[in-house]
Amino acid sequence: MASQYSVEALLAARLFLNPQLVGDRLFFISDLSGRLSLYAMDYGGSVPEPLLPPAIALHNPALMGGYPFVVFPKLGQIVVMLDRDGDENYQPHVIPLEGGFPQPLFGERFAGMQLTLTYRDLEHNLLGISVDQRTAPEMLSYLVRLDPLELIPLGESLYGNSIMAVSPDHQRILLADGYTEGDVVLYLWEAGQGERRLLYGRPLAFRAPGEEVPLTGFRAAQFTADGNGLLLIGALFEDRYGLIYLPLADPQALRPVPVEGYVHQGIGELVLLEALGGDRFLLKYAINGVSYTYEGRFDPAQGRFTIDTVLTGVGELSEGVVQSLDYEEASGRYALAFSTAASPVQLYTIEKGRGVVQHTRERVLGIPMERLSRGEDATFVSHDGLTVAARLYLPAPALGYPAPYPVIFYIHGGPQSQEKPDFTWFSMPLIQYFTLNGFAVFVPNVRGSTGYGLDYTKRVDRDWGGQDRLDHVAAFEHLKQDPRLDMTRVGVMGRSYGGYMTLTLAGRHPELWKAACDMFGPYNLLSFMERIPETWKTYFHIVLGHPEKDRDFLLERSPSTHLHNLACPLLVIQGRNDPRVRAEESEDLVAALRAQGKQVELIIYEDEGHDVLKFPNKVHTYTTIVDFFKKHL
Repeated sequence: MASQYSVEALLAARLFLNPQLVGDRLFFISDLSGRLSLYAMDYGGSVPEPLLPPAIALHNPALMGGYPFVVFPKLGQIVVMLDRDGDENYQPHVIPLEGGFPQPLFGERFAGMQLTLTYRDLEHNLLGISVDQRTAPEMLSYLVRLDPLELIPLGESLYGNSIMAVSPDHQRILLADGYTEGDVVLYLWEAGQGERRLLYGRPLAFRAPGEEVPLTGFRAAQFTADGNGLLLIGALFEDRYGLIYLPLADPQALRPVPVEGYVHQGIGELVLLEALGGDRFLLKYAINGVSYTYEGRFDPAQGRFTIDTVLTGVGELSEGVVQSLDYEEASGRYALAFSTAASPVQLYTIEKGRGVVQHTRERVLGIPMERLSRGEDATFVSHDGLTVAARLYLPAPALGYPAPYPVIFYIHGGPQSQEKPDFTWFSMPLIQYFTLNGFAVFVPNVRGSTGYGLDYTKRVDRDWGGQDRLDHVAAFEHLKQDPRLDMTRVGVMGRSYGGYMTLTLAGRHPELWKAACDMFGPYNLLSFMERIPETWKTYFHIVLGHPEKDRDFLLERSPSTHLHNLACPLLVIQGRNDPRVRAEESEDLVAALRAQGKQVELIIYEDEGHDVLKFPNKVHTYTTIVDFFKKHL
């Protein structure tokens, strides 16, 4: 198979991420220079101005959590989070609004640790930060006053102590401990009261061995305007998440809040809740992976939420993903980054009286839109009757490739995440490049994925490589019924957990695959957990298995136990600075397989972490992956 299109044609569409609108200026992250950095431009259009020195590269905001930067107009400063080539030890630095050389906000106080910006207040110059100490298991949280600089300790916990909401007067802060996905307990910190106090849920330390408690699923919260209660997103009353009102005077009397006026249909979850001022809030749903966002009003007396404005999901901003959406309270305008499976990310504003205003015109170079694949639904029923969502991307008819097509299974990471029609994510340009080269790409969201309800997501806990693996095998059998697909020429690939699953499938079902590509996937679950940061171990010991108590189980589920069965060529890709799956994990994998005489290629990027972000590396990665599968399929 020969394609007339290079991967540079796809990657010519640059990224525009995490916009923040401040008056007549639009701040955002972009890879205009070939690496992610911070820029600003005038509202209405101007040449983007770099705000950081060219040698500095920002990390992928999707992997960071929290805010990658915050503009504080009253201070004339920007706080931006920097690491070193993907090591994820994010540190807040300060630059002027017009840009400059970043200075560490806290000096060396948190050196070698990972800080996350979890809260901001532009009016009062406040930040909330979470501190992952890396070498100690406890997580720390602080409220930060920027002028003058003051850190107010909010406590510590093995399970997060994450800031979820701050009251309008900043005297009360809602904190959350999360044990596993959906198992969340709430605490309230009150100024002058010392330590946090339990607000809702049963802490792990108080549970009897084997005791099961209702999963709360709390994932977002805001204080109500009167300060008497909390509006939360949770799964106590709806498996696919809904709004919940919690009165602070009687937390046990929390109740579901019906939402009226939404226009979406299909399967999905409520994923975001933001306060807009007064009784108005923003809601965001992910429905079949597509973003629907709404503005509406919460009435505590009536106990209901009424949507009055549809922001995305219809019209110009439909059939795609909102990467980020930011509200400027002073003007009532939204700034957002939006893309689809076949169209690059653009910056938009949504404004009263003007509607949607587009600020960028990114496009792929020299590839007509009709030659890109929008994908089709490929939902199937798995081995045990469970319905599994999936998408199938086929070469566009205009390309002229004859069916049946060779097939790539693309497996997302997480595992508790979701593959979406999102051009900002690593996978989407790669999927398009595969289809431009005549491949069909099958993208399943097997059990354990988010987006289909908490019960579906929890099915992978303590079962990595179990029923999730069998979902892929069932998908393989299902796809044999499609005459457009050549199921004798199938490859498999994935990143992170997707890399783990790729290795597992290649070792336990070697007869299915003609080639496999693992990107920074765990090879041995025991060594993987030994190498991760100390703060991560508490979580993985619960959700995956304890290295001492569950040693036999973890070995049985490790790809290292089964890869002597590998019967196809394997490509392994790794970032040297990856803190999640250490480079040694991939090096151990390659050394062991080469010693067995297996056909293995290894690529290590010395200036990357748990992603491939820099332009030369992305070009090399995409080209190498597709050429590898073209050779072997």
